[in-house]
Amino acid sequence: MSISVQPVIMAGGSGTRLWPLSRAGYPKQFLVLAGGADERHSLFQQAALRLRGLAEPGIAVAAPCIVGNEDHRFLVLDQLRELKLEPKAVLLEPVGRNTAPAVTLAALAALDQGEDPVLVVNSSDQTVTDTAAFTSALRQAVREAAAGRIVILGITPDRPETGYGYIRVAAARSDGQAPAVAQFVEKPDAATAARYLADGGYFWNAGMFVLKASVWMDALQRFRPDIAAATRAAWAARSTDAKFVRPGKAEFTAVPSESVDYAVMEQCPGSGIDIRMVALDAGWNDLGAWEAVWQVAPKDADGNASVGDAIVKDSHNTLVHAHSRLVSVVGLDDVVVVETADAVLVASRERSQDVKLIVNQLGAEARGEQTLHRKVHRPWGWYDSIDNGPRHQVKRILVKPGASLSLQMHHHRAEHWIVVSGTAEVTVGDKVILLAENQSTYIPLGQTHRLANPGKVPLEIIEVQSGSYLGEDDIVRFEDTYGRA
Repeated sequence: MSISVQPVIMAGGSGTRLWPLSRAGYPKQFLVLAGGADERHSLFQQAALRLRGLAEPGIAVAAPCIVGNEDHRFLVLDQLRELKLEPKAVLLEPVGRNTAPAVTLAALAALDQGEDPVLVVNSSDQTVTDTAAFTSALRQAVREAAAGRIVILGITPDRPETGYGYIRVAAARSDGQAPAVAQFVEKPDAATAARYLADGGYFWNAGMFVLKASVWMDALQRFRPDIAAATRAAWAARSTDAKFVRPGKAEFTAVPSESVDYAVMEQCPGSGIDIRMVALDAGWNDLGAWEAVWQVAPKDADGNASVGDAIVKDSHNTLVHAHSRLVSVVGLDDVVVVETADAVLVASRERSQDVKLIVNQLGAEARGEQTLHRKVHRPWGWYDSIDNGPRHQVKRILVKPGASLSLQMHHHRAEHWIVVSGTAEVTVGDKVILLAENQSTYIPLGQTHRLANPGKVPLEIIEVQSGSYLGEDDIVRFEDTYGRA
């Protein structure tokens, strides 16, 4: 009998410690990070491909269930479609409530269809270099979970790491099954981490676990019935829009915020619940900070890693990430330099975890660099704000074939559009015109308008805005293909 597997990809993180490359509007899981296992696909895409690879005779793998948030819903769909993958569902949390409620949504979605599959829960912001080893370990975990056990993957440690929690396992079993989990251990200090490495029997907790949907709900009901009841109420109040499933906002806001580990996993050892651990030695890394990116990146003879147009001289163990221009470094050791079109980070490598302090200050000052890049992705394409000043702004805009912006108007600005390539269908008031390369049009202040691409190749235009206020919130939408307010 075949084991039914439901991959669950957690895609709601913000990746603040990889700022300025990772931002709230386009976080690290959707980035292609050089130095990772696969420099063609984003971390999210890598997770989807790895989980699809679980299928074999006896293991049937469904389309992935994604748990994320409203702001990233079109990024999820676009990146899956690049892989020719359609999700089973995209569950959109109206507010962040940590991982325990998120997994509960996925379990309820599976059970609601009359199924009780093995949930394979994986983060979207991790990388592995040995896919075959990952697949082998996860298949073992699936077979053990199908017997009703909770199975967690533990990373075989290669250094005394203080940034991860640890899993302590009982003695190896003579029957070849995975050993029982004896204890979950909080992040240790350096001396304790070194002792764990020397003693053996301790593994990093990577937050990947495998169990049947009903087993999760039973364990949650036992240890945190408040989370179970509140999440069920939010699920009962859900709305569905194609692949998007939205739990009731008021009900989900009332769900207690808690992690999977605190809510259930750490309660299991000694409780009578059968919880096992499968060791994973597959070059795993969560790329949680720039230090981790440096660790896995190719390096020169002096330990320097560079990405993009970078020149590094007389420096050692330094990471330089140039995104949009030449970056030159001379005489720097153990430093991270990250350049984007609108921000530059220079930090000590050993303090790279503290980049979140910068992000917190940007948030406190309500600065846009916390949330968005200069180049902003939208469901219809993207725009890049290439110049701005008092009463003017210039953007490059790309519209995908067959896509269109909303029918909209602005109270405070007029716009000039010049077609660089492709064909533009322009609606202004009650008139619709077609513009070809090098043709242009003018949108007066207060006039309803829409830009669409009726062609089969991308449309690129230059937009020149002029007016007293040029913020993105000066948009009144009348119609929108993508359901935006």
